[in-house]
Amino acid sequence: MDKHGSHQKLALLAGTLIGAAGVALAQQAPPNDAAKMSIFKGAVAQYSLTPGGEVDGLILADGTEVFWPPHFSTQLVFSIRPGDAVTIQGSKVGVTPMVAAESVTNDATSVTVANMGPPSPPKRLEDEGRIKAQLHDRRGTLNGVLLEDGTIVRVPPPEAERLAANLAVGQPLYASGDGVASPLGKVIAAHEIGPEKMHLSKISDSLFERWKQDIFGGRGDDVPPPPPSPKK
Repeated sequence: MDKHGSHQKLALLAGTLIGAAGVALAQQAPPNDAAKMSIFKGAVAQYSLTPGGEVDGLILADGTEVFWPPHFSTQLVFSIRPGDAVTIQGSKVGVTPMVAAESVTNDATSVTVANMGPPSPPKRLEDEGRIKAQLHDRRGTLNGVLLEDGTIVRVPPPEAERLAANLAVGQPLYASGDGVASPLGKVIAAHEIGPEKMHLSKISDSLFERWKQDIFGGRGDDVPPPPPSPKK
């Protein structure tokens, strides 16, 4: 065989090996979730609401339903309003005009809100600063304070009354407990408070756990009590 024929055979063999390697790599590569997403465009006709009145998505002018996690509804309504033109990245649901959104972009402002997954559970937080204002529930009962850095510290009303001297405006306050820090702000359900970290008063464990469940469980301690039952 001449030298030219040998070169052709080597080139053919190399091409075959490279092609086989490419197929093997493609088979081993993990699936790209982003590739499964589609882009949808439209105008917002109105918000979609749960029976409890929470926003759980959008209804577009063409009738498309856009699903959105209710625990991220605040971010959505801050950025997207009825009448806005939007671009949605998400997955089609079935054959009906429904979309499970991963992000929604306001076309006019270019602001994008993203679905960050399940809600984050409360975590241990602490903060210290000077008290800017006292906070109250709907009955007018003291149930927390606002610090100068914007952090909200909540205390069960009975304990807030007992520890009122620590919650006066202008006083320094250290607080630790379970809370949430997000782009919307920081809030701590206080488990212990005091003028400084070395001098703390602890909230009753049983009272704190029951009250914390009320707050983060969604019922809240600021709901007025039901009216008394009529006497028979």
